Amino acid sequence: MALKNKNLQICPFQEAMDLISGKWTMSIINTLMAGKMRFKELERSVVGINTRMLVKELKQLEARKIVSRKAYATMPPTVEYSLTEKGMLLKPVLVEVQAWAMRNVE
Repeated sequence: MALKNKNLQICPFQEAMDLISGKWTMSIINTLMAGKMRFKELERSVVGINTRMLVKELKQLEARKIVSRKAYATMPPTVEYSLTEKGMLLKPVLVEVQAWAMRNVE
C-alpha cells in the first residue's frame, strides 16, 4: 500500500489498485455481491482458494471497510460476511470487467 506523507501527492488510481490487487480480492467481492455468506459457504464458492488465504484476504478487506464480518454467539460459532456500502460501490466496476472479459478473453 502506498505510504502516506503530507509532502507526497497520493494517486487515487494507485490507491484503488492497491486496494483490489490481491489475487483473490475481486473473486471474493464478486461472490459476496450475491449477499451474506457464512465462511464455509464463501470458501466453497471461491474456486481454488485455501482456508488460510481466504482468512487473510477477508481480514484485509474488513480492515479496508469493503467487507463486514458479523459473528454470532452460537455453538459452534457462526460468522457471516457481507459487502459494506463501500464494497457494493465496486459492482459497476466488476460488471464492466466481466463484460470486457466476455468480449475479449478467448
